[in-house]
Amino acid sequence: MAWRYWDISVALRDGMVCWPGDPLPRIEQVAAIDQGDVCNLTRLDMSAHTGTHMDAPRHFVPAGSAIDQQDLDALIGPARVVEIHHPNAIGRDELRQLHPQPGERLLFKTRNANTDWNSAVFNKDFIYLSDEGAQYLVACGVRTIGVDYLSIGGFHHDTVETHVTILSAGISVIEGLDLSAVEPGDYELICLPLKIAGADGAPARALLRRPA
Repeated sequence: MAWRYWDISVALRDGMVCWPGDPLPRIEQVAAIDQGDVCNLTRLDMSAHTGTHMDAPRHFVPAGSAIDQQDLDALIGPARVVEIHHPNAIGRDELRQLHPQPGERLLFKTRNANTDWNSAVFNKDFIYLSDEGAQYLVACGVRTIGVDYLSIGGFHHDTVETHVTILSAGISVIEGLDLSAVEPGDYELICLPLKIAGADGAPARALLRRPA
C-alpha cells in the first residue's frame, strides 16, 4: 500500500525557541571535513523538552514513570486531528462537541499552528488545554494528546494543574507539534521519543500518514 506522509515534527535548531528558563538549545558543529577533520560531528546541548517532544509522568508527578518506560502502543495507531477555534484555551465546552472516545489519540490544531518555529521569541499567549478540559479528557478515557505549542498547560494559567491531571492519569502527551500543513481528520500516528534512561521527557519524531 502506498502512503502519504506528513512530518509534524519541528526541526531542532541552534538557539530555537524554548520554555523561559530552560537551557537555550545549542547545536554546533565541532568537527568538519572541510577544516581537515576526518568526519563531520555535531554536538547537542538542550532540554529534553525542546521542539517536538514528549512529557513523561515523572515531569510533574514525583513517583511517575520515566520516558524510557513509555507505552509505545499509545503513540502508534489511529489518531484524530481536531481544530479548536477558541482564542484562549481548549476547555470542556469545546471538547464536548468533539465527543472524545475511550482510547482515542487526539491531536489539537489551534491558532498555534501559525507559529514561526524559526523565531526564538517565546509566545506566552499560546492556546493551551485548561485543567477543566484536561479533567474532561481524563473522564472520557482519551489515551494520547498532542498539542501544537511547547506545553499542554498554559503559561499564565494551568501550567502545573493541567500537566498533573493528564500525566497522573497515564495519558501520553506530545508537545510542540507542527500541524500547519495538516487538515482536520483521521490519520495514523507514528511518534517515537528518544529512549533516555530515567528522563522526564525526550525529543520525538512525529509523523501522520494516510493511504495515498
